[in-house]
Amino acid sequence: MSSSAISQTQQVPQKRMLKSLQRFKPLIWVTPLALFFYLFQLAPMIWVLINSFVYEEEFSLENYLEILDSGFMLQAFGNSLWLAVWSSVFGLAIATLLVSSLRRLDSKIRDGVIAFTNMSSNFAGVPLSFAFIIILGTNGAITLLLKQYGLIGDFDLYGKWGLLAIYVYFQIPLAVLLLYPAFDALSDDWQSAASLLGANTAQYWSKIALPVLSPALFGTFIILIANAIGAYASVYALTSGNYNVITIRIASLVSGDLFLEPNLAAAISVLLMLLLAFITVINQWLISKSYAGKKSNATR
Repeated sequence: MSSSAISQTQQVPQKRMLKSLQRFKPLIWVTPLALFFYLFQLAPMIWVLINSFVYEEEFSLENYLEILDSGFMLQAFGNSLWLAVWSSVFGLAIATLLVSSLRRLDSKIRDGVIAFTNMSSNFAGVPLSFAFIIILGTNGAITLLLKQYGLIGDFDLYGKWGLLAIYVYFQIPLAVLLLYPAFDALSDDWQSAASLLGANTAQYWSKIALPVLSPALFGTFIILIANAIGAYASVYALTSGNYNVITIRIASLVSGDLFLEPNLAAAISVLLMLLLAFITVINQWLISKSYAGKKSNATR
């Protein structure tokens, strides 16, 4: 056998090894992400799920029964849902109008608005609460000005309507950033064609634009609800933990000075996860019934 044939036979296993390494290369790159996801997402979730069934060092449903029997806990869920749903509705409506208007503006103005929106989306928590106290607090600048002209009544920034105003404020930038790419799916030719067929603006939006945008709108709505339910810093800084929402209750149970009950907090967290999962399932069902969902099913 010649030396060239021997070298070729030796190169065959090496090529196979290189091909196998190439197949495992993406797995090597994704390993740190998978490890990070497990340590900071799955592992805490598993710990919370297991400990939610622990009551006085025994496995039991007592934590869940205590939550369902407590009017105080149910009020916290109700307040959180009220704030989350209404702030998401108002935030989504305002963001939809804003993004729709941005499509008609000059590209430089549009880019500037998006950059400002991106910056303001990070303005939350304690700084946001402090800003609202200065502006709309009991002795806030705008509050005193409106009271001077008799344009405001008994507005309480530290009650549910004040919290709703703060929630809507930090929901709008997030909704704008999520909806902005979705509006690129709309073509100006569609509105022109609809107008040629006799459709007015309201009919165009109800029959064409909104059905196309419905998956993005539903998805953004779910993200906004999750964002509002999980909000903690803003409401705590504004009310010093005196307003009954579910995040305040969880924090008080894991870091309180008097009542430290992490297992009960874990049970509340599990119920919160189930609530968000239920909302997500409803969202997916609505998307499947929408125009985009029917279109994707028809093309399969």
